[in-house]
Amino acid sequence: MNKNITIHPNACVNPKAKIDKGVIIGAYSIIGENVKIGEDTVIGSSCVIDGRTQMGKRCKVFTGAVIGSEPQDLKYQGEKTQVIIGDDNIIREYVTINLGTMEKGKTVVGNKNLFMAYSHVAHDCIVGNETVIANVGTLAGHVTVEDRAIIGGMVAIHQFSRVGKMSIIGGCSKVIQDIPPFAIVDGHPAKVYGINSIGLKRGNVPVASVTNLKSAFKILFKLKLSTSSALKKIKDNIPEDPYVSYLVKFVKKSQRGFCKGS
Repeated sequence: MNKNITIHPNACVNPKAKIDKGVIIGAYSIIGENVKIGEDTVIGSSCVIDGRTQMGKRCKVFTGAVIGSEPQDLKYQGEKTQVIIGDDNIIREYVTINLGTMEKGKTVVGNKNLFMAYSHVAHDCIVGNETVIANVGTLAGHVTVEDRAIIGGMVAIHQFSRVGKMSIIGGCSKVIQDIPPFAIVDGHPAKVYGINSIGLKRGNVPVASVTNLKSAFKILFKLKLSTSSALKKIKDNIPEDPYVSYLVKFVKKSQRGFCKGS
């Protein structure tokens, strides 16, 4: 069955924009000429989708969101950069997602993410799948958020930081270094308080791996060892485990450093 495109008569859609079947565009929304919107996506009222923005299927964009606007970077000189957004994303009221800069060329969002009202994704960010950024959560430029991470309300994340998968950041935290995967962090600046047991359970992580992660977290964040000594102790004392290995690799790749224990 063919699905019609529904565009409110008060919307402004550039005739060169590529709008797939089943798309709904609300009143007073503006869609630029280089925009692509995937099947069954719903754009609410008074939204602006501009720049070279590509949005996947079944997304929901609520009132006042602005996607594909120029990055807030003084080095940007109008280069042809992109925003690429996957499928099944929920983008709530007044969310802003900026174009990339020439350094990376694109801002990328995966699938099944929830961006709550007034959250911000700056230029050149990479957001994975099934993440949540709560109200007024703010990603500075070049931030990476891995799968199933949860960022609390009014959290501010410093540029070039990484947020590890299945981690959770408490509301109003100040993040200036990498957030280890599987961690609960909170504070100003953010510190590690333990493992995200609920997130691991929801992610169907095996019980044995959870036990190994608890041991690894104790060594890494509670014993006040140097990073190299802690990693050696983890290698010598904890059975080989894919989740522990992921944690170790994440820590080794950290360029800004990572949040320490509380």
